[in-house]
Amino acid sequence: MPTAPRRISESGLYHVVARGNGKQLIFTDDADREIFRSYLARFASEDGLSVIAWCLMDNHVHLVVQDDSRQLAHAVGGLLGAYAKYYNRITGHVGSVFQPRFFSEPIEDDGYLLASVRYVHINPEKAGMCAASAYRWSSYREYAEGDGDGLCATELVLGMLDGPTGFVELCAGASPRDVGFEGVVKLGSDEALRIADDIARAFDCADAAAVKALPISRRNVILAAMRGNGLTIKQVERATGVGSGIIARVM
Repeated sequence: MPTAPRRISESGLYHVVARGNGKQLIFTDDADREIFRSYLARFASEDGLSVIAWCLMDNHVHLVVQDDSRQLAHAVGGLLGAYAKYYNRITGHVGSVFQPRFFSEPIEDDGYLLASVRYVHINPEKAGMCAASAYRWSSYREYAEGDGDGLCATELVLGMLDGPTGFVELCAGASPRDVGFEGVVKLGSDEALRIADDIARAFDCADAAAVKALPISRRNVILAAMRGNGLTIKQVERATGVGSGIIARVM
């Protein structure tokens, strides 16, 4: 089956996730992470990408990037290919290091941008590793303390948040509104319904089944949040009663 073309962002902004093949570890130590960052800086610079946010987890990588020149596939493909060659050479691993196709989600409004930046930085907290502020391998300190080497372009987001204090407040805590959609996420039916209900209540709606009766603009925001937290179109349809065609158009 042919691969579907990537959705193009009108804003040029994307949330990108690259996972280890079979969820394998892609970093064995901090030296690996430093190498990945150096490749990220190189390929972003060569293809005109701005790195808005980044986080290196053990078996996957999160990026928020601005790609005004429409070189996303070339830049990220080059980055992952170069790192995979390094990783295989150092570890003796044979075969693919990353899943065949990295995930990219267009970011088309300020709210989604802030939610994506927040989600990228609180990933260590969601994984039960440590507080976002204590995690070394993300752009958190570049935002909160101005402590970085220029890899991350923080001006856009800090301008929206009135500076580092606003960023720290943005990342404090977590809620069902957090953008957690990272490509193929398999949720069981019961778990999907629970998440759908939690998201609906976070938006002051009684439960997922009540979303269908809301005004269209409010309904669509909640549908997008459900898709953003990993529910499939079919799962959102079952939870809310809203038709799959409407849900697809919302996204």
